[in-house]
Amino acid sequence: MRRHLSQSELSIARFAGLLYLAIIVFGISSEVALRGPLIDLTNAESTAKAILTALGRFRLSIAFDLIMALADTGLAVLLFILFRPVAPTLALAAMIFRLVQSVIIASNLMNLQSAVLLISAGQDITVLAPGQAEAMATLFLNLHGHGYDLGLVFFGLNSLMTGALIWRSGFVPKVLGAGIAAAGIVYLIGSALRFFVPEFSVVFAPAYGVPAITETAFCLWLLAAGWASRRPHLASA
Repeated sequence: MRRHLSQSELSIARFAGLLYLAIIVFGISSEVALRGPLIDLTNAESTAKAILTALGRFRLSIAFDLIMALADTGLAVLLFILFRPVAPTLALAAMIFRLVQSVIIASNLMNLQSAVLLISAGQDITVLAPGQAEAMATLFLNLHGHGYDLGLVFFGLNSLMTGALIWRSGFVPKVLGAGIAAAGIVYLIGSALRFFVPEFSVVFAPAYGVPAITETAFCLWLLAAGWASRRPHLASA
């Protein structure tokens, strides 16, 4: 069990923290601040009008999600480098699952683009009945939500592996490992509910506070890796 990180590893940890911060900021901004307020899946017409009124804002949300996916790809590689000495096979598996999630998130953006094309004259809709384009656009928006949860299945498994790596590392506080693993369980349960018991998804929604807290805490530890590594007693917390 290691207690310290080398200077090169500290640099990797800090850069990983910056990428993690970008993921958090761009991800929350995209869904909560930019796109979320425009979408009402129960009303296709009002959703289409809201998006067209704020088309630039909606497209910016797509750009933010793309940046998030790119940052997530880089973070997957950096965390693999950081935890490879702890357990090479487990670190490799964690990286692969996180990369799969990144690919799903990036490709899933085509659902958002499809919705835009349908309602912004970017696609020939003359053969569609009145209101059908708006309904189809809402379907694509709904598919994007489901696609995101599909990505979280892989991220949930990644979080369980990352939690185990943190726990075994000796240079990251064990409480963070337990928290990241708990976040993985939340992601897996939330995605399962979304696909198989959607009526319980709203009830389960507050549980996502666990990933929000633990991932932010891990991000902050990475950013302050130099401080944390100089206090080896934290690793046994």
